[in-house]
Amino acid sequence: MDLGVNPISSLCFKPGNEDIIYVSSGSEVKCFDVHLADAWKPLESYNYNKEEINQIACNSKSSFLASADDDGDVKIIDIRQKCLFKTLRSGHTSICSSVKFLPWRPWEVITGGLDSKLVMWDFSKGRPYKIVDFGMPDMENSSSAGQCLNPAFVHAIAVPEVDMLEKSGKICVVARGDGVVDVINIESELAAAQSKTSSKPQRGSKSRSKSKGSVSTVAETLNQNGRRRLHLDYSLGGHTASVSCVAFALFGERGKSIISGGNDKTVKVWDCSRYLDAGQPSSSNDVLHLNINLSKKVNWLCTTPADSENLVVCDTTKVVKVHTVS
Repeated sequence: MDLGVNPISSLCFKPGNEDIIYVSSGSEVKCFDVHLADAWKPLESYNYNKEEINQIACNSKSSFLASADDDGDVKIIDIRQKCLFKTLRSGHTSICSSVKFLPWRPWEVITGGLDSKLVMWDFSKGRPYKIVDFGMPDMENSSSAGQCLNPAFVHAIAVPEVDMLEKSGKICVVARGDGVVDVINIESELAAAQSKTSSKPQRGSKSRSKSKGSVSTVAETLNQNGRRRLHLDYSLGGHTASVSCVAFALFGERGKSIISGGNDKTVKVWDCSRYLDAGQPSSSNDVLHLNINLSKKVNWLCTTPADSENLVVCDTTKVVKVHTVS
């Protein structure tokens, strides 16, 4: 399928009808039927983004598609009505690198950006309800001597599918530029945000108060309730360079393991299931299940449900590697 001269930045299948794919190229999203690939003619195309799109995602009901761009904006497209539904703006101050719908909350989407922010949105209203700023000083989880000192840009995020929730919990996993993998309990963050909002009668300028309010809320979350987050850094056997990708494992018990890959030429397999309610793990033996050393930096990875040959890694070479994780 030849889509022209612009690079293909992202694609996703349409849930429930995997013959249909959505593809982003430049600032445009196109829809194709793979059985009509020889025709190279899109079934639909959307030109709502003004800047280059970094990632697209379709929700589980195949009713909305989100496209995150270099301007920090996220367009929510109604793919049933074939029109723009909402523009999510002012959450990010730099490139929006990643976007995911929350499958257990039909009107919520989560985004990450190169401003080191993770933003949770109510896209029906077009505004954020929580901003987590990883760029703020974090004294409790300060980097150890071997920790990467790059900015905490959000390079990728992952959320579990509905059938994984029993094992994983309602969480979001964040791949950060400073080598940290953060596991965030979405429901706890939402409850904290709602509690903070209800305790403050003042409802002034929302766009300005959000960033300041988010900073204090993050500090409270980290210092007073470690159960809401796991901070998987170098001291726990984590990455020593930027984390480029994260995914939930499809092999074994679905959703139990988290896989991360990074520029330190390693892939980590984490078992976080026991610690979502217990707080921060005390040692790498508690949570790091497997470390795989590679020869090249990892760009992306995914898993399969098989018992063998179940980890697929794309690195900086032209060859795709397949590993077995047991």
